[in-house]
Amino acid sequence: MLDINLIREDPQLVKASLVKRNMDPALVDTAAGLDARRRELLVQVEALKAERNAVSKEISTMQDKAAKDARIADMRAVGDKIGALDAELAAVDADFEAAISVIPNIVEDKVPAGGEENNIVAKEWGDKPTFDFEAKPHWELGEQLGIIDFEAGVRVTGSRFYVLSGAGARLQRALIAWMLDLHTRQGYTEKYTPFMVKGATLYGAGQLPKFKDNLYKDAEEDLYMIPTAEVPLTGLHMGEILAEEQLPLRYTAYSPCFRREKMSAGRDVRGIKRGHQFDKVEMYKFTTPEQSEAEFEQMVADAEATCQALGLPYRLLLKAAGDTSESAHISYDIEIWAAGCNEWLEVSSISRVGDFQARRAAIKYRPGGGEGQPLLAHHQRLRPGVAAHPDRRAGELPAGGWLGDRARSAAPLDGRC
Repeated sequence: MLDINLIREDPQLVKASLVKRNMDPALVDTAAGLDARRRELLVQVEALKAERNAVSKEISTMQDKAAKDARIADMRAVGDKIGALDAELAAVDADFEAAISVIPNIVEDKVPAGGEENNIVAKEWGDKPTFDFEAKPHWELGEQLGIIDFEAGVRVTGSRFYVLSGAGARLQRALIAWMLDLHTRQGYTEKYTPFMVKGATLYGAGQLPKFKDNLYKDAEEDLYMIPTAEVPLTGLHMGEILAEEQLPLRYTAYSPCFRREKMSAGRDVRGIKRGHQFDKVEMYKFTTPEQSEAEFEQMVADAEATCQALGLPYRLLLKAAGDTSESAHISYDIEIWAAGCNEWLEVSSISRVGDFQARRAAIKYRPGGGEGQPLLAHHQRLRPGVAAHPDRRAGELPAGGWLGDRARSAAPLDGRC
């Protein structure tokens, strides 16, 4: 979440960023008003508590019983006032937290205003494949080859689930291992994290409360199936104070991901697009503010290198403010050409979020050899990546000619934010 001092000191900056995102700038006024009321109540409560403490000492030395009883009665009234103000303060605090949690990060100056129609193509790499036949989408070719079984997925679980078989399952497993190995060579440390997390971890990662309806939750425990490996990776250092010498921390992790995807209603969900369960390999960094920009640019390069190593033509999009993740200063999407659908489809979103997530997750580092005041760490993330969605890669690789005479496949790809 944003630093409340930024809203107090420069509300116009925050409002201007909201306007770029096509959001209501009045959100700032709501949060500022609640913040002001919260501070007023704190002053009143502290003043009354100070009075009560002082009078309590006075009462302990009083000899006159009538005067003493009168002062005790006065303090009971003060206690009632404190109780009422504490209750109001708790309510205002809850409203304030709800208000500030929906105000997104400040977008960088170079991020264009508006929605996805204003996204800018920053780069293209590779040539689109051409065929002397009509390319087939993966939902046709995959079934013909016996490597994707949609009916079995529906029979076992329900709609938007599928089963990979034979070469399809082996390719999925091979891509996961290959991507983890690639990112390890790029300097990331592999992590194997839990696939279920506490609500507090989801809140710290910015998934709750906004995406509550898209999460799968245990009916009896405070546990959720993860929607992305970003969540447990964020949770690794929640509430910690790291040493500056530890940074940057560069992590990569494989995880299955689970999403109810309610927001996908009406969208193209054919085949393995927009499934409720999918595999993903994530890249994630914790940095100092000084390291942040360079580490972000390197992460973009690492994501591009994944596409290049697979020989998949792609383009890099600078996302417009209204299409940028709410936690990010800036985001790039990588879209790969899906010949079977004859369109570009997103497979990766790489974001620099600054201290936005660290503030909510209370992740800090201590500069100056352990002598300085703790500061909030900065995050860079790739979610989900080109290295993510190995299942999508399993469909796309044949389109690039990787499986010889199976080059008639052209799987649409899909990415998630």
